[in-house]
Amino acid sequence: MKHIIQKYSHLLLLTAMIAGCTKQKGFGPNYSGYNGGIVPVEITNSIANRPDPTVTASIGGDSSITMIMSIPSTSGRTIKEITKVATSSSYAAIQSAGATGFYPTPAVPGNGTTVTFKTFLGVYHGIYGKESFTLNKELVNRFYFRITLDDGSIIYPTPVRVLVVN
Repeated sequence: MKHIIQKYSHLLLLTAMIAGCTKQKGFGPNYSGYNGGIVPVEITNSIANRPDPTVTASIGGDSSITMIMSIPSTSGRTIKEITKVATSSSYAAIQSAGATGFYPTPAVPGNGTTVTFKTFLGVYHGIYGKESFTLNKELVNRFYFRITLDDGSIIYPTPVRVLVVN
């Protein structure tokens, strides 16, 4: 009798453990909650996903960092503006309610379903002066955006990486 009770208690414990587990989609972070879910944002000038969308900035060229973001025209929404920009290694900075810690740029107005953010390596270096630029390496920090749509809703797209090229 003791053996049967022990056997069924193990089975009950195993069943409870399996029922308590949930499967997440894919491997790694799930950014779907930050990408708004309702209206997806695409970085149209991305050269790759490393694992985030990645754009380039040239040391030998004009040193500009340009990110072109778009939402589907079928969404029925338009982009009002990029409200805030942050450079960091996590979403915490862009989700801050404070007035400090953001990238030094005014709100960037949208143009229908697209918006273009442009800055320069010199501006970035002015903030992170100790970071040196290395060819074919990404900047240490990613760019995070808070986008406001025409209906006032807020979208946090996936972060954007910057690869330094010549």
